[in-house]
Amino acid sequence: MFKVCKWIGRIFIIFFLIGIFNIVLLNIPGCSWGVLPAPRLPFPAQIFDVNGQLIGSIDEENREEVALEEVAPFFLEAIVAIEDSRFYEHNGIDFRAVIRALVTNFKKGRIVEGGSTITQQTAKNLYLTPERTWNRKIKELYYAMLLENQLTKQEILQLYINQIYFGHGAYGVQMAARTFFNKTANNLTAAESALLAGLTRSPRNYSPFLNPESARERRNVVLNRMVELGKLSAIEAEQIKKEPVQVVNQERPSPRAAYIIDEIREYIITNYPDGASMLNNDGLAIYTTIDLQMQEAAEKAFTNGLAHLDSELNGALVAIEPMTGHIKAMLGGRNYRQSKFNRAFQAKRQPGSAFKPFVYTAVIDWGYTPARMVQCEPVAYPQPDGTVYAPKDFSKSPYHYCGLTLKEALMVSDNVIAVRLNQEIGPSTTIKYAERMGIQSELGPYLSLALGTSEVTPLEMAAAFSPLASGGYYAEPTLILRITNRAGQVLEQAQTRPRAVLDARTAYIITDMLQGVLQPGGTAAHLAPLVGRPAAGKTGTTQERRDAWFVGYTPELVTAVYIGYDQPDRPVGVGGSVAGPIWANFTREALKTKPVRYFTRPPGIVMSEICAESGAKATFNCPRRLSAAFREGTEPLIDCSIHPTFENQTVPLPNPGLFP
Repeated sequence: MFKVCKWIGRIFIIFFLIGIFNIVLLNIPGCSWGVLPAPRLPFPAQIFDVNGQLIGSIDEENREEVALEEVAPFFLEAIVAIEDSRFYEHNGIDFRAVIRALVTNFKKGRIVEGGSTITQQTAKNLYLTPERTWNRKIKELYYAMLLENQLTKQEILQLYINQIYFGHGAYGVQMAARTFFNKTANNLTAAESALLAGLTRSPRNYSPFLNPESARERRNVVLNRMVELGKLSAIEAEQIKKEPVQVVNQERPSPRAAYIIDEIREYIITNYPDGASMLNNDGLAIYTTIDLQMQEAAEKAFTNGLAHLDSELNGALVAIEPMTGHIKAMLGGRNYRQSKFNRAFQAKRQPGSAFKPFVYTAVIDWGYTPARMVQCEPVAYPQPDGTVYAPKDFSKSPYHYCGLTLKEALMVSDNVIAVRLNQEIGPSTTIKYAERMGIQSELGPYLSLALGTSEVTPLEMAAAFSPLASGGYYAEPTLILRITNRAGQVLEQAQTRPRAVLDARTAYIITDMLQGVLQPGGTAAHLAPLVGRPAAGKTGTTQERRDAWFVGYTPELVTAVYIGYDQPDRPVGVGGSVAGPIWANFTREALKTKPVRYFTRPPGIVMSEICAESGAKATFNCPRRLSAAFREGTEPLIDCSIHPTFENQTVPLPNPGLFP
C-alpha cells in the first residue's frame, strides 16, 4: 500500500509540474510567474424584489478582522485540527491528504472527501473565482505555493480565519463569535471554539440556531480529532462535551426582510460551489419573488398582532401566489436579532384543525356533498394498543348530539365529524390527498390525523392550500426568480411549472365551504370585516391551545400564520383570535391596491340553498339555511321535510271514529 501511495504521489507531482508549466506556456490570464495577483475586491450580492426594488445586500459589515493574538488559542488549534491537521508541516499542498482523498473517493465511487489545505482555501478565497475548472485548480495550487513562499504560517492562518464563512452572515471568527455568543473571539470558551471550528464544513447543517443537536455532534467530532492529534486529553474532551450548546443573540433592530436575506444566503452557500465567496465577491444580483409592499404589510401586521402578547411568543407568516408558487412575503419570527431560526420554513408544529380541509377535500373528491349529514355524538375507536380513541369537540360541550351537514361541520370545526370522515375513507387516503396538495412532512396514519396531530411547516400549509385557491393547481414554492453575476451572466432562472392535482370542481366546493368559516356561524366570522374582500380560510388550535394557526386565501394570495412558543409548554390561545387577525390585516393591506376578485366558478358547479338541519333543499320555513356549491346533478332536489312549506304540508284528517 505504501508503494502504491508513493507512486500515486509521484504521478501527482508530475502532473502538477506539467500544470505549472502549462500556466506559463499558455499564459493563462491572471498568472505571472512568481507574482501573486491583487486580492479580489469584494462585490457583495444584492437582493431585489419582484419589482426590481433593492431589498438588501450581503456586504462586508458582516466581517470584522482580528489578529491571531485576539483569538482564543483553543479555536486556532481546533480549526487547524479539523480543517488541515498537517498545516504546519506541508508547503501549501498536502500530498498525503490528496492521496488519501483520492483513495477514499475511489472506494466510495463518489467525491466524499477533499484534499484542500488551509493555504489552498485562502488562495482560492483571495484570488480566484468559484468556477470549477482545471485551470482554476492549477492556479489554486500555484498560488498556495506562492503564499507559503511569501508569507509565514501565522500570516496565512490569520488570513484564513478572517475569511471563512460560519453561517447567518458571519464571515470570520470575530463576527461568528459575536453572532452566536455575543462575545469577542478572544473570549471564546473551549466548547464554543470547537463548535465554531466545526461549522465551516456546512454552516447551515451544523448551525446551532437551526440544528443544535447536529451542532453538538459536530463539535464533538472536532474534539475527538483534537484528541487523536494529541492536542487534548480524552478526559478533557469528555468534560467539554458535557457543556450544552448555548447561543445568544444581539439586541439590535432587525434589518428589513432579514429572514429572506438569510434564507437566500444559505441557499447560495448550499447550492453553489464556493457560494460564500460568490456572495461576497462576484457581484451577484439575486431577483426574488418577494413583493416589498407585501413584505412590509406582513411585518406590520405581525408586529401589531403580537404587540400586546407575551414577549416570548413567536411565530411565522408566509404568503404565496397560488398559481405560480411565488413567495410574496415571509417572516420567520418575531425578531431576527433575538432568534434567527426561520419558523416559516423550518419549524414543524401540529396544525390542529387547520389540517381538516385535506380530509374534506378527499371526501368531496370521493363523491360526498356539502349537504351530507353526519352525526356528532359520542363515538369510540378501539386502537391496536388496547386503548380507545374517543374524539371530542373543542367547544364547551364535547358533542353537538345532532347531525351536521359537511359544510356546517367544517364551518364550526367539528372534531368528531372530521374523525368520522377520516375513518370512513381511511387515514392513508387523507395522507395521499395532503401529499398531493403539497404537504411533504411525514404524516402519521392515525384517525387523529384529521385533527392535525402530525407536524408540518407554515410553508407547507400555505403551499398545500394553494390548489384550493388556484382551481386545483399546485406549483412548488419559489423564492428566487433569477441570479446573475457581475458580468450579467444568468446563473439560475426559475421555471414555473404548475400541475393539476385536484379536480377544479372539488377545489371550488372546498373553497365555498371554507368561505363559510368567515361567514356568520363560522369560527372566523369576525375576520370578514377586517379582510374586506372575498376570502376563505381555516382556523387551527392544537391541544391545550399551545399552537395557534390561521391559513387563509383569496384568489391571488394564500397565507399561513403560525403563532406559538418555541418550547410549547404554555397555552397561546385559539387560532381565530391569535393568528386570524394577523392574516386578515396583512391580506387587507397587501392587496389594498389590487381590484377585488371573486373565486372563479368552474363549469359543472351549481349553487343551492340547503337546510342546515336536514341537508335537504331549503324551504322558506327552514330557520337555518346555507348556500353551498355542488357538482351539477348532486345538489338536493327534494324539499326539506322537517320544515315544509304550507303548500306541501300534509294536514292530518280528523279521526272518523270521533264523529257520527
